[in-house]
Amino acid sequence: MTTIRLVQGDITRESADAIVNAANSSLLGGGGVDGAIHRRGGPAILDECRKLRASRYGKGLPTGRAVATTAGELDARWVIHTVGPVFSAEEDRSDLLASCYREALRVADELGARSVAFPAISTGVYRYPLEDAARIAVEAVRSAETDVEEVRFVLFDERAYEAFAAQVR
Repeated sequence: MTTIRLVQGDITRESADAIVNAANSSLLGGGGVDGAIHRRGGPAILDECRKLRASRYGKGLPTGRAVATTAGELDARWVIHTVGPVFSAEEDRSDLLASCYREALRVADELGARSVAFPAISTGVYRYPLEDAARIAVEAVRSAETDVEEVRFVLFDERAYEAFAAQVR
């Protein structure tokens, strides 16, 4: 059974087998969590992302999918990149958001990771409502068939922490 823990802080400071990156589809870095992971992890992450773009993901990583690279200088073995959906009031994209968590855990299982640190995917510039995103994330992790022993949601601020805490209780 997977244990779910909540931490308020900076995901780039976490120690875990795998750290999940809320990436953009280019895999080449960006703002928010993505930029922070690339900056702190160093050039090895970007080098592997470029190789993925040159081979399997020439058009970018599709929304809801996940792929792993080295973690570079982060205190982890791997970074699992996943592309969350941009929120739309007209279209229900909750399945895509849930897929990010399920796919990241699937990749973690393939790697043999036992601890995985997740950010609140799609809640920054992709504007997914925090309460909905927290519900979807926790449900996806709880329902996933995985060998991961610990999932840690690393939440940037108190508002995000409280939204996830309401779902974990």
